[in-house]
Formats: sequence, structure tokens, C-alpha cells
Amino acid sequence: MLQPNATGDGEAQLTARFWALVIVTGIVTGFFGVLLMLILFTVEHAAFGVSSDGQGFSAAVAAADGWRRVTPLLIGGVIAGVGWFLLRRFTPGRKSEADEVLWTGEGRLSFRRSLGTSVLSEIVIGLGASLGREAAPKLMGAVSGSVAAEWAGMSAAQQRLLVACGGGAGLAAVYNVPLGGALFAAEVLMGAVALPLVLPALACAATATAVAWVYLPEHATYLDIPEYRFDLRLLVWAAVLGPIVGIVAAGYIRVIGWISHHQARGRWVLIAPLIAFAVLAGVAVAFPQLYGNGKGMAHDAFVGVGSIGLLVALAVLKPLVTALCLGAGASGGLFTPVMSTGAVLGAALGIAWSQVWPGSPIGAYALIGAAAMIGAGMQAPLAALVLVLELTHSGFGLMVPMMVATVIATAITRWIDGYSIYTARLSSA
Repeated sequence: MLQPNATGDGEAQLTARFWALVIVTGIVTGFFGVLLMLILFTVEHAAFGVSSDGQGFSAAVAAADGWRRVTPLLIGGVIAGVGWFLLRRFTPGRKSEADEVLWTGEGRLSFRRSLGTSVLSEIVIGLGASLGREAAPKLMGAVSGSVAAEWAGMSAAQQRLLVACGGGAGLAAVYNVPLGGALFAAEVLMGAVALPLVLPALACAATATAVAWVYLPEHATYLDIPEYRFDLRLLVWAAVLGPIVGIVAAGYIRVIGWISHHQARGRWVLIAPLIAFAVLAGVAVAFPQLYGNGKGMAHDAFVGVGSIGLLVALAVLKPLVTALCLGAGASGGLFTPVMSTGAVLGAALGIAWSQVWPGSPIGAYALIGAAAMIGAGMQAPLAALVLVLELTHSGFGLMVPMMVATVIATAITRWIDGYSIYTARLSSA
């Protein structure tokens, strides 16, 4: 009996011409990733004095006091309001949501609107908005695939696959996660991990990541994470954590879905971001970790830094301020905000667990919590596990507890609603 996965290409024929477009899409996506990260790092440096690699963003924000911390975010509110109002006014009906175009099959991605959205997104995130930086390169990767497929006259199935490959490659390029980006393209954007889908996704993600190395670092996104070892208490805790994260993730998804369907519209878009960012700035007076995508708070949790009170506060506040930014009409990603929420939640619950069964490092609990939250939030357990490993270059010793927590959390979230942080934002969801 022939292996089904090894025979035939399915709807999208993997012709020589298609493979050439995969490589071209990867190259273009890699350069878009470089451009967008250059914009982000330049804005971060101008606003807070952050170094070019962005490693010190949280420290720079925390070091800024008074108006030096608040002013950049207020400026971001003005830029976001005026920028997105004008963009939507002069590109009416144009699409700039790769997920919506892929999953509904309606319309096509607009290069002009997508580029404007992506540049605005990185600017406001660099100024402190609580959104993920990966949405812009993911979108421009998808646009690159769409433009290449249309130019070459590819079939609808080939175009869809190339758009997904470009989207995953964008994520891979800016986070240096080629395998995770490929799995994201297959598992999240295409909805299947099959050989005819995975092969081009791998090639595109690898190409984009290699191209991005001309500017972006080759090391892990999260540095100096210890190599935590397996322990029985972590395995038992993972089984307890899974249902908790699954319920929390379902709540997070519902909040994102509700706010996405009640976003500011019309002329409210002009002032809503300023109001939302002002609220964020006010909250961040006490919790500067809320600025940006949440990378700093996740890193602190991964290395075991933070009291249980701080970790619980961040786990509650980060989803709320992220939803606030989205509701104001801003555009950005959810991947890192969701992961950072899982990291601080895992660390907080790990501290509580250590009172009952002490011995394991808090950072190990944070890694397990991050993987479980991403898996449940994205409804993509394979991509979640690989992304945590690639982002930290750690966690291999925790693989079994991470798998247990991620499987349970993803299953619970799927049972409650069946949506993800991406499908919840669709207009037809």
C-alpha cells in the first residue's frame, strides 16, 4: 500500500516554476523582514534609547521616567489615529488581513494597504503599543507570495499555498525560527501538516531566515535561558496546568474576538488610539513591562525573575491592554503578547506549586506555561512547541511536560469554543 503523504501534490502542483516562486517569495520576505525590523529598532532607539538589536527595550522603558516614558506612547496614539484613518480612507475595500484572505477565499491582498499597515504597525509598537511585531512581516510575506503567484499565473490552490508560505516565512525571518515559521504556515495558515504543504513552507522559511541574517542576529531571540532539566514534579504540574491554561486561553480568545468586532470605526479611529495608548501609559507607570510586545516580561519569567504578585498582575493586565490597543483600531500581532501571558502565568502558578512541592526552578514553569498558552491560543500545538524551543534554544529537557500541558490546554480551548486568536478576529467568525 502506498504511503498517502508521499504520493501526489494535492490541489497545488509543486512544479519547477512554483518552486522558483517559493524561493523568490522567501528572498523578498526576508528583505521585508529586515526593512520592518530596521524601522522598529530605529523608532525604539529614538524613543527610548534602545540598542539596535532591541534586547534592552524593557530596561530602557523602565529607566525612563515621567514624560520621557509617556510621551512616545502618546505620539504613537496620534500617529496611529491619523495614519490608519487616512490609510482606510484612501484604500477603501482593500484587504490587508492575510488570514481572512486565506481562509475565506474572498478578495486579494492589497500591496499598498498592506505596506502602509505594516509600517504603521512597527512604528507604534516601537513607541510602546502592546502588540506583537510579527504581524507586519507575516503580512508582507503573504503579500509577496500573492504578488509572485499572480504575476506567474499560478492556480488558485498554488497561490493560496504561496501566500501561506510567505506568511510563515515572515514570522521565521524576524524571530530566527525557520522550523517554527514553516510549521506555522502549515498548521495554522493551511490547517494541515502534509508533505506537499510542509516542503515549500520549509524552503520558504529557510530562505527568508537566511536572507534576514544580513541585518538580524543569528542567535536565539531570548538569550541566556538556562537548560532546565526534567523532573517528576514538573510532569505532574503540567497535567494540572493544562486545564487552567486552556480555560484562560479560551477567555483570552473571546476577549480578542469581542474587541475585534467592536473596534473603533469611522472618525473615532482618529482619537481612539490616543485614548487607548494614554490608558496604557497610565497603567505602565506602575508596570512598564506592559510596553511593547511583552518580550521583556517573558524573558524575565524564563529566567525566574519576578514576585508572584507582579507575575499575576502582568498575566491579568497584558491581555487587557493588548485588547485595548486592538479595539482602538491599531494593527499588530498577538503571538508574543499571548506567549508572554503564558510565561508569567506559568511562573506565577509555578511559585504557588513550589509551596506544595518545592525543588524546580521557576523559569521551567514559565517555559511550560508559554508553550501551553501559544498552543491553545493559536490552536497549533506542534508549532507552539517548536517555536518555544527555537526562540529560547532551551527547553529540550522539558519536552514531555511541555507536550502534556500543551495538548491538554489546546484540547480544552478547542472543546470550549473551537476558535483561535486568529479565527476570532475574522469578520465572518
